[in-house]
Amino acid sequence: MSTQTADSWTLGDAIVEHIAEAVIYADREGRIQRWNTGAVQVFGFSAADAIGQTLDLMIPAPLRAAHWRGFQAAMNGGALRLNGHATLTRGLHQSGRKLYIEMSFALVHDAADQVLGSVAVARDVTDRVEREKAARAATSPAR
Repeated sequence: MSTQTADSWTLGDAIVEHIAEAVIYADREGRIQRWNTGAVQVFGFSAADAIGQTLDLMIPAPLRAAHWRGFQAAMNGGALRLNGHATLTRGLHQSGRKLYIEMSFALVHDAADQVLGSVAVARDVTDRVEREKAARAATSPAR
């Protein structure tokens, strides 16, 4: 759930909260400020546990250094390497299980076009990726 009060709740907030995909907003420092119901379902952390934490919460340790390099480059340069195109990456569930995540990113700007942070939309595609790997393995010639 958002950190907003009920008085400031908008239709946009309701849409973001109830969409099936994970919607995560992090400020310029990489601290989670928005964690919708979809993010709870995908990553297992409640909004209360996620909000205020860094994005490391959902990033496997071996990928964190590369993530932070890209995140800082986007915050400082005002542009994303993938231009909003979805990418397959790994995520971390609260249980410690590694997930395959299809994720797209966008920068959030203020009225003066200054970067405020980044929003990500993600879905768990672990089952699909594992089925595809199994199918490839089954059709690969034995070595």
